[in-house]
Amino acid sequence: MKKNLPILIALVALLVLGVVRYEHFASAYNITSFWRYNAMFALISVGMAFVIITGGIDLSVGAVAALASVVAALASPHGGVAAVLAGSCAGLAVGVLNGLVITHMRILPFIVTLATSLGAHGLALLLGHNDAVAISAESNFAAFGQGDLFDLPIPGLVAAAFAVLGWIALRSTRFGRHALAIGGSEEASRLMGLNVDRTLVAVYAVSGLLAGIAGAILAAQFGAGQPNEGVGWELFAISAVVLGGTRLTGGEGSIAMTIAGVALLGLVFNLLNFENGLGYISLSAYWQSVIRGLFLLLVIVLQARVLRRRAVPAKVAH
Repeated sequence: MKKNLPILIALVALLVLGVVRYEHFASAYNITSFWRYNAMFALISVGMAFVIITGGIDLSVGAVAALASVVAALASPHGGVAAVLAGSCAGLAVGVLNGLVITHMRILPFIVTLATSLGAHGLALLLGHNDAVAISAESNFAAFGQGDLFDLPIPGLVAAAFAVLGWIALRSTRFGRHALAIGGSEEASRLMGLNVDRTLVAVYAVSGLLAGIAGAILAAQFGAGQPNEGVGWELFAISAVVLGGTRLTGGEGSIAMTIAGVALLGLVFNLLNFENGLGYISLSAYWQSVIRGLFLLLVIVLQARVLRRRAVPAKVAH
């Protein structure tokens, strides 16, 4: 709990700043819009958390979300359910492919997911003919991204449901324990008799599936499949996961704190938008990528320092 205090304090500080400084920050509209939009990032971050916990990385989630958005838009004339399933299955297929190549061909996750990222982006452009693909106006698919259920945004409810499932899976299931064990030491996990390959394929499948669902939300929210969206989403997800205390070396992590990381990054951008509205500063959307990169670099540096401090007492003990 102690190591999570900084991010929790930062979250509270940003919330207090927003409420005090901006008139409509705590309005129902801003809260709902924040939850609706950041649902996509929460989904891919939960998937990324499991991947990083095993000591891997998934650089394909942004491109997979873009591909899934195009596939969902193309399937939308058959109804909203068909569109969501099509986008989800597209993401799941890429995730399974990542897992199989990593485990069976023994290629580094960085290389494999970078390759599938390029492939998914190219396929999205091919399917969309290098343009956005409008969803069917006659289907109810748009409600998946723009609709509400009990006055709560549907994308937010979907993300919350998967976050809870991820939290339970990590804390209370064999799948979660195996993922943590593999991140601690893959070789030791194999010696203990764990089916490492099956767990890794499942982890990358989950990451791909959640990216696919995020892509379906993207298409429904913006009314079109977006083949050129998703750029930098993997950076957001990695930043949120690492901010939440998950070590890039694997073996340790938290889904709840990953969601806190998503909230923190989302709040930073939300506050910047409000500041732009006041007219004191004027930052383009491109600054979001700069901020994500700086956040990620800062947290990696801090993690490295913490790991070095932990290593020193261990050496002294020997």
